[in-house]
Amino acid sequence: MTPSCWGRVNLLPLLERMVKPNGDPYVVYGDPAYGITRHIISPFRGAHLTRPQQLFNAEMSKCRLSVEWGFGKILQYFTYLDFQRNLKVLLQPVAKYYLVGALLINCHTCLYGSLTGTYFDLEPPSLETYLSNLYL
Repeated sequence: MTPSCWGRVNLLPLLERMVKPNGDPYVVYGDPAYGITRHIISPFRGAHLTRPQQLFNAEMSKCRLSVEWGFGKILQYFTYLDFQRNLKVLLQPVAKYYLVGALLINCHTCLYGSLTGTYFDLEPPSLETYLSNLYL
């Protein structure tokens, strides 16, 4: 998550209210600009990382890449969303366009699967299950 995105989505108050059953906090893997806090982790930096730190960075890099596949799928099917000259931020509901694209891609994933699901050996929910659990 980038610093500008973090501020816009106001995720910190939500994370502060949520804890795992064992009391541990949920965390977000973010840009190194955030540093490390109770709710944000980022890659280890430096030239002399320990082996565990190197492994952590490698594993988290794989997860980060899989998140990017999801965004890539949206842009693959809705190329209009990938061209800045098409989108006029203050004149069009750009965020709504993207949310509709994400919703439709999630429906497509329920029906046909995704690279991310294959990578993690996960089956998507049925379309009915997905749509019945939306909070619109």
